[in-house]
Amino acid sequence: MNEALLRSLTPSVLGILVRRGADFAAAEDAVQDALVEAVRVWPAAPSPSSSSRGYPVRDPKGWLVTVAWRKFLDATRADAARRRREDLVDEEPAPGPAPAVDDTLQLYFLCAHPSLTPSSAVALTLRAVGGLTTRQIAQAYLVPEATMAQRISRAKRTVSGVRFDQPGDVATVLRILYLVFNEGYSGDVDLAAEAIRLTRQLAAQVDHPEVAGLLALMLLHHARRAARTAPDGSLVPLAEQDRGRWDTESIAEGVEILQAALARDRLGEFQAQAAIAALHADAPTAEETDWVQIVEWYDELARLTDSPVVRLNRAVAVGEADGPRAGLAALVALDDSLPRHTAVAAYLHERDGDLATAARLYAEAAQKAPNLAERDHLTRQAARLNASRRR
Repeated sequence: MNEALLRSLTPSVLGILVRRGADFAAAEDAVQDALVEAVRVWPAAPSPSSSSRGYPVRDPKGWLVTVAWRKFLDATRADAARRRREDLVDEEPAPGPAPAVDDTLQLYFLCAHPSLTPSSAVALTLRAVGGLTTRQIAQAYLVPEATMAQRISRAKRTVSGVRFDQPGDVATVLRILYLVFNEGYSGDVDLAAEAIRLTRQLAAQVDHPEVAGLLALMLLHHARRAARTAPDGSLVPLAEQDRGRWDTESIAEGVEILQAALARDRLGEFQAQAAIAALHADAPTAEETDWVQIVEWYDELARLTDSPVVRLNRAVAVGEADGPRAGLAALVALDDSLPRHTAVAAYLHERDGDLATAARLYAEAAQKAPNLAERDHLTRQAARLNASRRR
C-alpha cells in the first residue's frame, strides 16, 4: 500500500515545490530523496494507531512536502552560488496538513516548458510526473533506451534553473496524457484511470476539439478493458472478446463526446483514432465490424500523422476489408523492424491459409514482444497452429 500511496502523492508534492520557487531539476531530486526517506522510516504496514484512514503516517502528503522541502533547502544551502538561500529558509512550510489541491494537470503544463522541444517535454514529464521508466518511454517512442536516457538528461539540463512561469501548449500536454494512458492500458503500470481523470479536467478547462477527441478515445478503449484478459491473465484478442463485458455507459459517453467534436469540423489525430474505436464498439459482433469505414479513417489518420504504426494498423484493417493478401501487400511497404510488424504478418498469413509461415512468424514475434502477456499470447498462437498442422 505504501508504494501506491507514494506514487499517487508524488506529482502533487513536486508541484508544491515548483510553485514555491524550486527549479524543476532540484525539486525532482528533493522529492526523490523524500520518497527514499519515506520508504526507510514509514512502517511497512500501517498500525491502527498511526492514522484513522489507515495511512502509515497521520498526514502523508504534509510529511512528504516538509521532508522534500527540507531536502531542497539543504541542497540549496550547500550551493554557495544559489541566491536567496536565507529567504528560502524562512519560507519553509510548517509541518501539518497540506492543502488538498490536485496540482497534477498544472504540473503537466509546467513541464511542457517552451524552452523544450515537444518530444523532450513529453519524455521529461512521463519520467518525472507520469512515473514511467526510461525503458517504457523508449518503447513508446520506438527508440533505444540509451537514446531516451540521453534525451531526458538533456531536458533536465535545459530546464535546470528555469522559472516555471511559462506553461507549455495544449498539444504537448495531450501527447503526454495519450502516452500515459497507453502505458496504463497495455503496459506494466496502471495509469489509464489517472490519464482519463486528468483529461476530463483538461476538457472542463479548455474548449478544444482534440481534447474532446482524446477523452473520447480513452473512454472507448477503457470500456473494453474488462474483456481484454481471461481469468488466467492471458490476452483476449478484440475479435474474441465477450462484448457483453464492455462498459456500455463509457461507450455511449465516448461516442457522444466524439460526435460533438467531429461536428466542429476541425479533425485531428485523436478524433480520427476515436472514430476507429467507435466503429469497433458499435459492432454487435466482430463479423459485423465495418472494416471499410475503418480503412477510410486509417487513411485520414495516416494523412494527419504519417506514422508507420498507423500504417501498420491500416494493413490489418485492409486485410479484414479486402482480404489477407491485400493486407500483406500493404505490409510490404513498411519497415519490418516496426514493433508488432511480425505479429501482423503472422496473423495475415494465417488468414491466408499459410499456417506454416504463420506459426514461424508467431514464434518470432513472441521473441520480440514488449511484455510477458503479449509474449505468452503469441507463443500460444504458434503452438496452436503447429498442433493443427500435425493432425
